[in-house]
Amino acid sequence: MVCLISTYLIGVALPVAASETIPTIVVVGDSLSAGRGIDLQDTWVSLLQKRLDQRDYEYKVINASISGDTTGNGLRRLPRALEIHQPDIVILELGGNDGLRGLPIPVIRDNFAKMIELSKQRESTVILAGILIPPNYGEEYAAEFAELYPSLAEEYGLPLIPFFMEDVALDPGKMQADGIHPNKSAQPLLLENVWVVLGPTLETL
Repeated sequence: MVCLISTYLIGVALPVAASETIPTIVVVGDSLSAGRGIDLQDTWVSLLQKRLDQRDYEYKVINASISGDTTGNGLRRLPRALEIHQPDIVILELGGNDGLRGLPIPVIRDNFAKMIELSKQRESTVILAGILIPPNYGEEYAAEFAELYPSLAEEYGLPLIPFFMEDVALDPGKMQADGIHPNKSAQPLLLENVWVVLGPTLETL
């Protein structure tokens, strides 16, 4: 899979030092958030920044998502993202590529646990975006994979997006030709799936 790096600050070029005083949301994701196959300004992450601006939330959104990333990749690059951006909120949208590769559930869980703990050490609120994989990867494996996200959310007391691709994954009209990546028309739905959890979280900070 081609890896497309999509790390940027939505809408404005901001010096690193300034990010220390501006509340920041960092999205650590894979191609579903990096916007593979669509323009960056059309991604749900860009739409999130627009919504925050329209509703007078003084947050800047950093999209630290890379197409093809696994939880292992995310874990390796998270410390630097935390150091540079000092985020108030970290949205973890990873795991899909791990599942498609059939990586062991304990390995995926350990990677997530370390990312969550690193973020909490920085006093960042972590939101976990749940992903499902098709049963053709093995019903037992798919079930264990699905349980991974609510289990982690319960253990660490995290806000959970139950299924990030809700109302998108099974709708061919919302998917690109590869049947894996959401198209432009799906991005507002992805935003709503995130906002249901993120919106109330913002009100508590």
